[in-house]
Amino acid sequence: MKLYNSILTLTISLIIWSCSSISVFSPEAYKQAVNLKVESLELMSFATEPYSDFSEDIVYLQTELKKAYEFSRGRPDNEISTKQWEILIDEEGNLLGGFLKRWETEGTLSEMFVNEMQMLVSDAFDTIIGLESGKIDPSEFK
Repeated sequence: MKLYNSILTLTISLIIWSCSSISVFSPEAYKQAVNLKVESLELMSFATEPYSDFSEDIVYLQTELKKAYEFSRGRPDNEISTKQWEILIDEEGNLLGGFLKRWETEGTLSEMFVNEMQMLVSDAFDTIIGLESGKIDPSEFK
């Protein structure tokens, strides 16, 4: 009887999980995430140099990141991806937003810190990209 209850609970959980709504695949969102990953990691590589030398590039990147967040937020049933964007760009957090804020505050960052942060930011972008690529393409519904 315990085994039956365990299997029943697992089955019900899987059914509920599989029925949760998730946005459909968006080639635009996928491309946006890939492009921003490349641009972000490239800009981060210059953080060993003075922030002031790259302030315009940083403002541009931050604007593009906010656009990606707003695009994600505006898509129906896209809360998980939107939350990942929030975490990535949060200036008080420990990913890209926090990195850029720290660069601004400190002026320059150590190469070791930059390299470590690039790995973390790359992984965060990979999560967003993976979430998007795992969604069903609307053309598959036909």
